[in-house]
Formats: sequence, C-alpha cells, structure tokens
Amino acid sequence: MSPPRHREPLHHPLPWRDPWPLVQALAAELGREGLVWLDSDGSAQGPCSRLGLAPLEQRICRGLPGEARARDPFALLADLAAGGGHWMGWLSYEAGAWVEPAPHWQSPDMALLWAARHDPVLVFDHGSQQQWLEGQDPGRLSSFAALLERLDLGTAPASQPPAAIAPASWHWHTPPERFADQVEQVLAWIASGDLFQANLTACCEQQLANPADPLELYGRLRRSCAAPFGGLAVAGAAAAGEAVLSASPERFLRLDGTGQVETRPIKGTRPRHQHPDADADAAADLVTSAKDRAENVMIVDLLRNDLGRVCLPGSIQVPQLVGLESYRQVHHLTSVVRGQLGDGLSAIDLLRACWPGGSITGAPKIRACQRLHGLEPVPRGPYCGSLFRLGADGQFDSSILIRSLLLRGQRLRAHAGCGIVADSDPAAEAEELGWKLQPLLEALA
Repeated sequence: MSPPRHREPLHHPLPWRDPWPLVQALAAELGREGLVWLDSDGSAQGPCSRLGLAPLEQRICRGLPGEARARDPFALLADLAAGGGHWMGWLSYEAGAWVEPAPHWQSPDMALLWAARHDPVLVFDHGSQQQWLEGQDPGRLSSFAALLERLDLGTAPASQPPAAIAPASWHWHTPPERFADQVEQVLAWIASGDLFQANLTACCEQQLANPADPLELYGRLRRSCAAPFGGLAVAGAAAAGEAVLSASPERFLRLDGTGQVETRPIKGTRPRHQHPDADADAAADLVTSAKDRAENVMIVDLLRNDLGRVCLPGSIQVPQLVGLESYRQVHHLTSVVRGQLGDGLSAIDLLRACWPGGSITGAPKIRACQRLHGLEPVPRGPYCGSLFRLGADGQFDSSILIRSLLLRGQRLRAHAGCGIVADSDPAAEAEELGWKLQPLLEALA
C-alpha cells in the first residue's frame, strides 16, 4: 500500500447563511442519499459543522472475518486515506472483530463500514459565523458555489413531517427489569476479578408504518438534543435505506495537522433539571460521586494504554481528569487524554489501535467485549461505533455513537448503556438507562 497522499484543500469563502435551512434546501436539490451532516453545536468541543452531499463515490464493508465476501474495514480505510480525498461515514462497533476476533462478535445487519467521498464539503464555523467550501477540484468548487448563489431557501419543498412515535410504543429487546438482572451478572464477574468495569447496553426498536425521511427525523432530534458531535449519515448505493442519526456529546479520536491526538472519554451522567437549585444539586452529586469518578479514571487508564501503542513515548498527557461538562439534557464527567502520534503512522493506525472505544466497552477491554456479547441480544451496529471524517490533509475526527438512532428501512432502533463498576446498584442503573433514552424517544413523540 502506498503512503497517504495528503493535500491541503482549496477554500472558497461564502456569505454566512443559517446552517440547518441550508442543509434542508440542498438536500431537496441534490437528494438525501450519500448525505453526511456533521452537526456541531458551536461549543468549544464542536466549533465547526460540515456537510457533504451527492458523493463522488461510496464504499462499504459488511461481514466479519471468515464470512463470505467480508473485507477488513480498517484495510479499506487505509486504502481510502492513501488515495486522498475527503471521506465521511460510520464505522460499526463490530468492526472490533477485525482487531480482536476472540469475542465471537455478532454480525450487524447494517453496514460495518460506510464511507462517502465528497468534493466539495460545505463548512460552517459557528463562532465566527464564517462559511466556506473546501475541496480539491476547482471546477466542482466553482459549480457548487454557483448552486449556492442561486439557491433560494424559501422555495425548498416542504416534506411531510414524520408521524409522532409514542415513547410507550417502543419494543424493548432488554426490558429494564431484565437489564437490572444483567447488571447483577456483571457485578458477579467484577466480584470474581474477571472484570473491573463493563459498559452494558440495551436496545429498543420501532417498526414504522411508512418509510421515514431521515432528514426530518434528525430535525426533530437536533431541536431538543443539540450536541458537540451530533450528525446524520444517510447511506446510498449498496447500503441504501440505512441511516445514522446522532446527538453524541463524546469525541472518540481526533488527529490534527501537527500529529497531536486527543480523546475525550465520558463516564458519569446525571439528568438536567429545570429548577436551578435541583440542577446544581444534580451536578454536585455527580462531581462528588466516588462510583462515577472510579468509572472515569479506569477508562482514562485504558485509553492511555491504547494511545501508548501508537504515540511517542512520554507524550501521553491528561490535561483534564474527571471534569464536569453540562449539556441541554444531561451533566457528564469528561476527561481529556492527548498524545503525539508516532512517526510514519496514520489516522487509521490510531483508529485500529484504539478500536472499539474504551468508554463503551470496559476493562479489561477484550474480556469486557467477550462478556457483553453473551448478554446483549442484538448487535450494536453503528451504535457505540463512530461517525467520522478523514480529510484529504490527513486530519481525522470522530465521535462515539452514543445518544443515537439507527434507521434501516422502516425499522428504527435506539440504544443506551451504563458503566458498571463494583459499587453499581442494579435498580439505579436500570433507571439511568431510562433517562438516557428519554430525550431521544421524546424528541420523536
């Protein structure tokens, strides 16, 4: 494989326009299939949003090692990086089978990897209210700029809003009482020394009466669940009918132009409250919780080890350990781990070394994956995987796909999970599962 061909993109500045109406108008003009909208909330963690439509090509991987026509998604990503271009898409949790086959992973029915190459990409800097096109082909850059100039946001055809989905109508694969029993099992493994921590997840689903427009569904989600690493990916080609809708607050991995790596694991959550005193009490309870701090610190240690496989010796730092970050629906404890990528290594080497993410597996990571496989009745698919962008300049950014909805045809799934440690309470973890899912389900109600 040849080394990646990194090229600085061309830029075409544009006048500022409100991002979401522009996304809707461009989707009406160019179609939904292949659309990727990396929808940041304008915070320090998510200052810029990016939109790609009408991709020049789409690539897909399905299957696990040993299955017919299966292909290593990390090898494909390395090939895409070597070829240049700006790629965005998702990587499913079960891609871990290509890193460590021992857990006997379940094969998801959504794409293991779906990636699309867009040229140009529309970029929005929310803080400075600057907007520009970024690409490699001057002709395409000019053509897209001309399209934007003549595009009238007031003439986009109104689409039929999706029918409301009652929260009580969702079917649980693991009901809350069963989830509490599973927490008891994880606690027994922890007590025996088999595990230190595990991120146990549950899934509910809805069979829609009619095909849904993922853009309209996502519009509902973003209105109530804005997040630094939100986004929408609507697959086309061989993955047509599949879409990921995310309101994730969690960065997985970022690689900048200087080779600096950053990961921002989240462990520890409390719901927000409308009354200021109750909200402050919830935040204080989280900050002083020994259980939540232990969860977070264990995952920081795990990620320091993962980054140490590919970063320069002595470069790993933790500039923020167990810091409070508050979002519209929840308070979180977030840590920040940084390092300097080793010479000659790429974003894909980094991704493979850290996959799957420590915050959504447990410690020890591989043993946690093995144990979780035996408890969770359906594959996670893109949930707990990553929504990512791989730039033509070699830079990389990605989220952990929590707080996310998965659409496949007329089936809509929502997942949530909880970190289990030695002093976890099964009933409290089942309750936490409910209020983590509540904002997603209420957004569609």
